[in-house]
Amino acid sequence: MESLGIGLIGTGFMGKCHALAFGAVKAVMGDVPTPRLELLCETPADKAAAMAGQFGFARATDDWRALVADPAVDIVSITTPNRLHHEIAMAAIAAGKHVYCEKPMALTLHQAEEMAAAARAAGVKTIVGYNYIKNPTFMHAQRLVQEGAIGRIVHFRGWVDEDYQADPDLPWTWRARHAEAGLGALGDLGCHLVSMAYGLVGPIESLVADMQTVHRTRPLADGSGEAAVENEDVATALVRFKGGFHGSLATSRSAWGRKNRLGWEVHGTRGMLIFDQERMNELQLYENQGPGAQQGFKTILTGPAHPPFGAFVPAAGHQLGFNDLKVIEAAALLRAIAEDSRPEPDFVAALAFERVIHAIAEAAHTDRRVVI
Repeated sequence: MESLGIGLIGTGFMGKCHALAFGAVKAVMGDVPTPRLELLCETPADKAAAMAGQFGFARATDDWRALVADPAVDIVSITTPNRLHHEIAMAAIAAGKHVYCEKPMALTLHQAEEMAAAARAAGVKTIVGYNYIKNPTFMHAQRLVQEGAIGRIVHFRGWVDEDYQADPDLPWTWRARHAEAGLGALGDLGCHLVSMAYGLVGPIESLVADMQTVHRTRPLADGSGEAAVENEDVATALVRFKGGFHGSLATSRSAWGRKNRLGWEVHGTRGMLIFDQERMNELQLYENQGPGAQQGFKTILTGPAHPPFGAFVPAAGHQLGFNDLKVIEAAALLRAIAEDSRPEPDFVAALAFERVIHAIAEAAHTDRRVVI
């Protein structure tokens, strides 16, 4: 398989990330089919044309349906607002296209289940934008857990905090509406934390939770009044893992000073691991070995010894960034298509993360324990 045609829908933060990833992935990885930047969709049409030129796409359109139907497009990248994910993904799957969809998969759990079922039935490849689990640092932590470096797991504690909704004077946007965004902090941030918990210590069995909307209204941008914030700013869950241990998950989009504090601790019988996405090239490892007076956390700085770091730069300490993780993610999809294997996480795997965030919302609304 020499090349695959890319159709990109949306040119915001994630749209640019996808464009950069597909533009760099062949040069970085080498062993993947060449992505052809075929068609970009944005509205209005003049913006689509301008962004296609900026991102390096051959053509532009303002009609996502035309993009999905285009015979030169093999992969549909969905980086639109959340409400469009389900409709576009279902159309792309029906057209026999592979799908690269940003998280969350959809507004509702039912929509996400439909997407997973349709992809499985059609036999197309899918991947969801959980690029934090593609970090070489995270993958090394997974290996350490699997190899028993910290012993039997006894507890997981995770948090994800940002401050993009901390200011009460920020104008109301689509992110505040159930019909546009679905869940709030859980859909934006909490699902990333869930993906990392699953990758490190396995599935969640049940949970109790609570949620809070910190700023219940926000001013309209035109100054005409205020509108209600319909989803959560903060969510906290106490969870039981299928492995027999407990943990906690905390999510906030109203945490002043936190820019991307996606962090976790894995506690074991012989040590523990600590990670913070704001220092994404570092892993803290404590091992209960040797004289007590000499024990302490050590910092593992990722480098070429932690694949695929070396594909980007041959020297440790030179740091990878957010967009580099998107390159690794794009490579996973391209390889899966070429090898007829399952990329991680596809719609079926990512559905498990969606079940957890919706269970957190259900537990908070009903004030009872929810079994996943």
